[in-house]
Amino acid sequence: MTPHPTTPTQAVVLAGGQGSRLRPYTDDRPKPMVEIPGTGTPIIGHQLSWLAEEGVTDAVVSCGHLAEVLQDWLYENAAQLPLRVKTVVETEPLGRGGGLKYAAQHLPHPDRPWYATNGDIWTRFSLREMAAFHAERDAAATLALARPRIPWGAVETDAFGNVTDFIESPPSPYLINAGVYVFSAAFTALLPDLGDHERTTFPRLARARSLAGFPLPQGAYWRAIDTAKDLTEAAKELAAQGR
Repeated sequence: MTPHPTTPTQAVVLAGGQGSRLRPYTDDRPKPMVEIPGTGTPIIGHQLSWLAEEGVTDAVVSCGHLAEVLQDWLYENAAQLPLRVKTVVETEPLGRGGGLKYAAQHLPHPDRPWYATNGDIWTRFSLREMAAFHAERDAAATLALARPRIPWGAVETDAFGNVTDFIESPPSPYLINAGVYVFSAAFTALLPDLGDHERTTFPRLARARSLAGFPLPQGAYWRAIDTAKDLTEAAKELAAQGR
C-alpha cells in the first residue's frame, strides 16, 4: 500500500538512556536491548518491526549508553531487519531536545514528516491513524497519550466516608505522554541545539495551539519498560494476549 503523503516513512528511535532503574539488566546493554522474557526479541527489535508494519522504511537510532552493543546487534541482524537503519551517537551530551534534533538531521527526507519513539516503549497501535490525526489538525507536533494503570489498589468511598469498593490497579484519571510522536518537517528547526524540548519547544507549541494529543485507541497495548517489575508485568500481559 502506498503511504498517504502525510504518512511518515521515516522515524527516530531514542535509545541513549542509561536505564539505571533496570539494573542489573542494563549493566552490559542499553535499555532497548533488554528482552521481554519469553519474546526472544529485545525492545528495539519489536519497535523496528512495528515501525515497518506502519509504513516506515528508514529509521535513525540515537545511541548513547553502551552504544556498541546496540550497534553490533543491528549489524548482526541487518539482513533480517524490515527497514533501513542508521545509528548516530552524540559526541557530547546534548540533552533530550538536542539529541532529538541531532538524530533528525540524519533522516533521509528532511522535507517530510517523521515519527519518533522512546527506546523503552513496548506498544502496538496504528501509527497511520495517529499521522492522519496529526495532519487533520495541521499540528507541528503530536504526542500519543496513554492512560496507565496506577500500581496501587484504589479505595472507593461514599459521601459518608464508608468504604464501598476496592479496585486493583485502576486506570489513572490522567493522560500521560506515551513517548511516541508525529512531527512535521518544520518541527526539527524548532528543537533546541542543547537542552530539553519538553521544557522549551513543547510548551511554546502548546501556547500556540500547535501541539496535538492523540489518545491511544481503546484496547491498544502500551507499557514503558522502566523497572524489573515492568519486564515481569509485560511478559505476563503479552503472554495472555498471545503475542
